Amino acid sequence: MRKTDKNENQFNIISYLEDHEQLNMEAVDATKLTHINYAFASIDQHKVHGNHLKKIGELKKLRHVNPQLNILISIGGLGAEGFSDAALTEASRKCFVDSAVTFMRTHNFDGIDIDWEYPGSSYAGIVSRPEDRENFTLMLKLLRDKLDEEGEKDDKYYMLTIAVVAGKNYWENTELEKIVQYLDYINIMTYDLVNEKDTRTGHHTNLYVSKKDPDRPSAHDEIEYLVKKGIPTKKLVLGAAFYGRGWSNVDVVNHGLNQESHSPDSDIFTFSTLTDNYIDKNGYVRYWDEDAKAPYLFDGNRFITYEDAESIKEKTTYVKSRDLGGIVFWEYTYDNKGVLQHALFNGLLKN
Repeated sequence: MRKTDKNENQFNIISYLEDHEQLNMEAVDATKLTHINYAFASIDQHKVHGNHLKKIGELKKLRHVNPQLNILISIGGLGAEGFSDAALTEASRKCFVDSAVTFMRTHNFDGIDIDWEYPGSSYAGIVSRPEDRENFTLMLKLLRDKLDEEGEKDDKYYMLTIAVVAGKNYWENTELEKIVQYLDYINIMTYDLVNEKDTRTGHHTNLYVSKKDPDRPSAHDEIEYLVKKGIPTKKLVLGAAFYGRGWSNVDVVNHGLNQESHSPDSDIFTFSTLTDNYIDKNGYVRYWDEDAKAPYLFDGNRFITYEDAESIKEKTTYVKSRDLGGIVFWEYTYDNKGVLQHALFNGLLKN
């Protein structure tokens, strides 16, 4: 059994693809992806369930288009309950792992992505415990062992990845140096670095820190932190966002960047929506923060932070210069014209 995924490329493009009734598999260009994390299976009574996934049977269409594509089932997501309970005891961990691997094999996935948001924290409104820190490690070890066991039977290597939020608070609630040995990739959500809970505008998926907003984090900061912890760069996958976030009633200083606002938009702006209605349209002007390598929009009242082809190009250059594992993004259907996906492909995979 060869311990690698099917992708022979030096860098990876990993897309989260969210299941919903309107999802059209025919519109997914699998030729420009190396991996899909299909979102999300859920947990109930320590077991993995996916009866709510409407289009799971259509994933085989993507394999016909790109036989080298790795498709993983992603378990969890923001606000998903069940992880802390499932990881709590030896018996509950075994129940979870057995059901997860059975689900994976039943639906012909190439591996499992764990999106626990977040171990040891109830920030997203879920049950958490201090012992999540150690239990997460035990869960991942058991899962890796089970994947290898079943892989021997199937003559196949099954992948194991996790999605992690950017920030030291997350890593303080995990045993980073222990869990990395069980993982193929760590998908770092270097987006939502500012979000709807912030009352000050800023970049939400910036590569570097902005001089106009020096106290905010950046994707580079996260990579630096993990590299200094000894994590192999090839296991680190940088996050990109196919959506933006906004605030209204914003002062005109710095074209709205790093300004107070108590009127954040609760909803995101998909890149498709931004392209159709906002970018250099309807009074919105696009600005570029050269320090942060990030674009933003401002119309004199509303500030919008987002990702575009130029910031994607900067990220692909960064990934190659640091020899990282690639780029992961949320979410595929937010870019219906494929502008950002094309930029990713050109930057990382095109010969």
